[in-house]
Amino acid sequence: MNENIEKLIESCGVKLYDMESVTENGHKIFRVYITSKDGIDLEKCEKISKILSPIFDLNPPVSGHYYFEVSSPGIERNLKLPKHFKASIGEKVKIKLDNEESIKGTIQDADDDGVEVGEDNNLQKILYENIKKARTYFEW
Repeated sequence: MNENIEKLIESCGVKLYDMESVTENGHKIFRVYITSKDGIDLEKCEKISKILSPIFDLNPPVSGHYYFEVSSPGIERNLKLPKHFKASIGEKVKIKLDNEESIKGTIQDADDDGVEVGEDNNLQKILYENIKKARTYFEW
């Protein structure tokens, strides 16, 4: 189903970033995050929502009652897939490893195996398989 959803979203001129199911304040929410080179606005979110809603009415993405949202992943976003890391080169990131070690730095490079994080001559290559959680962050 994800491949079909991704193709449908891309036919609208935006890209699928991620999909997640979360529970917030006792409510189950299914979110679809989209991106675009020229940014995401309410109109693009509404367009994708109107296209996906009937599909999800027939084939719900999660069981039981849920709320459906379409959104931009935001300036501070989770990084899960190699494509997320590759698209975030040059951005600041916080990474929590499986061994609970935390790393902060700038993404210098990313490939299909891992990400290179650090500053100038102090770079660290981290394999994706060792990452528990990663998120970009913005310094205000």
